[in-house]
Amino acid sequence: MESNYKLIDNEEEKQYEFHIDGFVPRVEYAKVQNYIYLNHTEVPSALKGKNIGKILVKKVLEDIEKKKLILVPLCPFVASYIKHNSEWKRLLYQGVKIE
Repeated sequence: MESNYKLIDNEEEKQYEFHIDGFVPRVEYAKVQNYIYLNHTEVPSALKGKNIGKILVKKVLEDIEKKKLILVPLCPFVASYIKHNSEWKRLLYQGVKIE
């Protein structure tokens, strides 16, 4: 999986994003104090099938960990990623269950 895309935390738009060939795959979020709610992941159809969503979510989780934020994953794609990569459960808000 290629992972040299540069993650941008676009605080004005409240989203993490990549800029790839004129497209902007993104994960929308809301931050409240030290909590981050990941609300929606979107990858433009022109980029589908290239694992961009997975790479994006992994880099977002790495940034959340670096910033010591507490994660509440409201987006089903993010929750599914964490389900299949259970090491990221360490970032979850206590009581959030991903089965």
